[in-house]
Amino acid sequence: MASITLENLVKKFGPHVTAVAGVNLGVEDGEFMVVVGPSGCGKTTTLNMISGFEVPTSGTLKIGERVVNNLDPGDRGLGMVFQDLALFPHMTVFENIAFGLRVENVPGPDVNERVSRVADTMKIKSLLSKKPAQCSGGEAQRIALARTIVTEPEVLLMDEPLSSLDAKLRVEMRTELKRLHEELKSTFLYVTHDQAEAMTMADRIMVMESGHVQQIGTPLEIYRNPINQFVATFFGQPTMNIVSGQARENASSLFSTEHFEMNLSLPSAPSFGGGKRVSLGVRSENVIIGDDGPEGIVKLIEPLGDETLVFFSCGSEELLVAKVSAEREFRPGDSIHFSFDPLGVHFFDSENGARLA
Repeated sequence: MASITLENLVKKFGPHVTAVAGVNLGVEDGEFMVVVGPSGCGKTTTLNMISGFEVPTSGTLKIGERVVNNLDPGDRGLGMVFQDLALFPHMTVFENIAFGLRVENVPGPDVNERVSRVADTMKIKSLLSKKPAQCSGGEAQRIALARTIVTEPEVLLMDEPLSSLDAKLRVEMRTELKRLHEELKSTFLYVTHDQAEAMTMADRIMVMESGHVQQIGTPLEIYRNPINQFVATFFGQPTMNIVSGQARENASSLFSTEHFEMNLSLPSAPSFGGGKRVSLGVRSENVIIGDDGPEGIVKLIEPLGDETLVFFSCGSEELLVAKVSAEREFRPGDSIHFSFDPLGVHFFDSENGARLA
């Protein structure tokens, strides 16, 4: 297995388009690293530079201790799985998995043994005699993974491999990928725009936006301590509530907007200048619907089974959302009172979105 090191990696397309702007990242040997961000943020371009499909404009790429900037893709010791599985429809599952081994002129008995072993790992041994068209979407995904790992790559790169699957299969395959990572102890680099995939699978996450790295950390670090408003609102379902307002110098006492005031009683107050304009962020699980606080009007209810999302307004068109127990019943038009859990409150600069410590 091997580590991956990116040092000030830059990719420009022409003089005016910078797709990746100076990425620095170290992926440890055996780590499951997920690169996440919206479409066009540069995550796939970064993966393509690692794989050798794109040439960096500047910067250094290392796999293990080797600088691989000038190596062909086939000489980098990598395996890749794409969104388009690209299975050969005229070949059996066995031959699809064995294809890379035959290209490398691996002896026949070794091919049989390695394909059988990886088919056991991926739980697809009963499919070996079938054609890809006879397999389900989830089975085809396992076949594509098996075809990649049978060549025993040092690093496994995956570019949104689950995005074409339905919701149930995506959840199942997330579990399969975590199990596979634990079994192989390989280095995984996984690209996705789905924050749920990133949160559930990653050892660490790199968040990108507009070609820049926004934050690198464990899933819980990024969820609980986002470095800026972009990261805060990108993670979480539903997205974080953002309220623009004014914080007094003693922010532990009062936060006010055009429509309400709230005593936050923060255990550790940020240091603000008097009357500073800020954006307050609070997740739905930290919005408390009770007997005290400003008044709101329920606009929409979304039952989730064990929990319910309550969307409400407070004097403006923008809705806030609270996550409550399913046992509590609300209807559109109900009048409620709400407050924020002080331990779940974040402040962001209204101008640049940076988190205020």
